[in-house]
Amino acid sequence: MGPSTAFHLQKSGHEVTVFHRGKTAAPQGTREIVGDSHQLIDYRTEFERGGFDVVVDFILSSGRQAKELTRTFRGITQRIVAISSMDVYRAMGLIQRTEAGPLQELPLTEDSELRTQQNTYSADAMKRVKEIYPWADDQYDKVPVEQMVLQDCDLYATVLRLPMVYGPGDPLHRFHAVLKRIDDGRNYIIFSADLAAFRSPRGFVDNVGAAIALAATSEKAAGRVYNICEEESFSELEWSKKIAAAVGWKGGFIVVPHDQAPKHLRQSGNMAQHLAASSERIRKELGYREPISTDEAIRRTIEWEREHQPAAPLSMPFNYTEEDAAIAQLRPTA
Repeated sequence: MGPSTAFHLQKSGHEVTVFHRGKTAAPQGTREIVGDSHQLIDYRTEFERGGFDVVVDFILSSGRQAKELTRTFRGITQRIVAISSMDVYRAMGLIQRTEAGPLQELPLTEDSELRTQQNTYSADAMKRVKEIYPWADDQYDKVPVEQMVLQDCDLYATVLRLPMVYGPGDPLHRFHAVLKRIDDGRNYIIFSADLAAFRSPRGFVDNVGAAIALAATSEKAAGRVYNICEEESFSELEWSKKIAAAVGWKGGFIVVPHDQAPKHLRQSGNMAQHLAASSERIRKELGYREPISTDEAIRRTIEWEREHQPAAPLSMPFNYTEEDAAIAQLRPTA
């Protein structure tokens, strides 16, 4: 999301400096500082010379990192924009089975309950997260990140809770599971009923970048928390049908009860709890609107996914033998 955010900031006339490891090129037209985010305080003198009005941190993963951020930039800038995630909500804890009680009311708003249990991901899950996101530390949890930046009296903080971000550059390749099955010539794609119905917030990478840039440059955003996502949270099956329609696939989707789905297609979490969320606040307060339509976003994502096949599937694993056996026992219904 960094490049798209930089693009929208530059488009509106702002100067952008990128602090990064230097393993990829900084966006065209930006200044850069190459360094290690795990040793942020070591670059304070260089940051002081930058004269920054706003600092946007995309990779905060723990309360410790957030404390280091505020300590580093206190006295240098007055505003911090912290990129958070909708996994802070109690609903995510219910899905992960780390929270007890009734299902969370939907849609999720910025005032919805947060998780009470920290470090909601297992050790195995965190190992996988760190393989994909090297900046994450062992104490990954966005709840203490938010608490740390919002309680700092010397800085005005804005917290942006992001959805599942899709599009070019997506390290999780969220379209891959369905698109590969289509491109492999599958006639049917099978879903367990709980996953097919599961609703979660999404956002196209360029649109999310536009929202971050808007919040970073709006004085109204100081001290506020915003959900960023598309207005409607579609189900996994609805998303798959949109992908299928975009490529003209004529096959059918088969939805079966959880225990009748092939084991590799079953989700372990409590899928009865959905994550449908509302982004009404940022739309009303800051006037946010997606610059790119959903149809165009899907088209661009499909194009990128086909050109950037992942080395290994990251979700919805493939086992066509088991899928064929399950399909053969069922009467297909599109």
